[in-house]
Amino acid sequence: MKIISSLQNPFIKSIVLLQEKAKARKQSGTFIIEGKREIELALKGNYKIETILFYPELIDNSFDLSNYDSISIEISKEIYQKLAYRDTTEGIIAVAKSKSLQLSDLKLPKNPLILVMESIEKPGNIGAMLRTADAANVDAVLIATPKSDIYNPNIIRSSVGCIFTNQIAIATTNEIIAFLKLNTINFYSATLQNSTPYYTQDYTKPTALIVGTEATGLSNDWRVNATQNIIIPMSGEIDSMNVSVAAAILLFEAKRQRGF
Repeated sequence: MKIISSLQNPFIKSIVLLQEKAKARKQSGTFIIEGKREIELALKGNYKIETILFYPELIDNSFDLSNYDSISIEISKEIYQKLAYRDTTEGIIAVAKSKSLQLSDLKLPKNPLILVMESIEKPGNIGAMLRTADAANVDAVLIATPKSDIYNPNIIRSSVGCIFTNQIAIATTNEIIAFLKLNTINFYSATLQNSTPYYTQDYTKPTALIVGTEATGLSNDWRVNATQNIIIPMSGEIDSMNVSVAAAILLFEAKRQRGF
């Protein structure tokens, strides 16, 4: 088994770039996963693990490296501390192959429930919505005109691996609108303009719920093409809430109507 102990090793330098640069992830078609749970969820989601790096003093004895069809490399404490964001990743870091995540790859049931997020910038919000989507067992998460690389380590970390449990596709806003219309999926845009309270709508039919940034909201294309613009009524001094909270409210109202 190969052992790497130097931070100057070219392969380790390439791993650092995968963590820090979206360009490096895109060019190589690979990304980094930390932790046993996240790696196992990635495998369950049919992601290919190319390499597993492990620090033997932290690795869980129940983690059997022979179960993985990948290269295993032992690394030093210095390298592990450089690569790991968390102290609770069990001494395991994996290099995985990314997916294309195209709309054409989606496999939807006859009556889908979909979450669409447009141009969300903060990885923590994207991760939180992926966790909510998993909890609600939605049929797909569509990311319109993305501002963040979906394989950003902060998204993977904040989603606690739910990036791998959700069916995800990435496209432009206009491409997703066309896709929803082509598949006769009603879509409801969460926006302040020309809106009706979210709980007045029927989400028992094929439905997509659309959320945008807290700062600027959704683009005009979503507002003018929506089946209905919807709003979450608020009683305080401000007129917006965290986008991940809004997504959770909308998704679980849809789930309630569908009898969970």
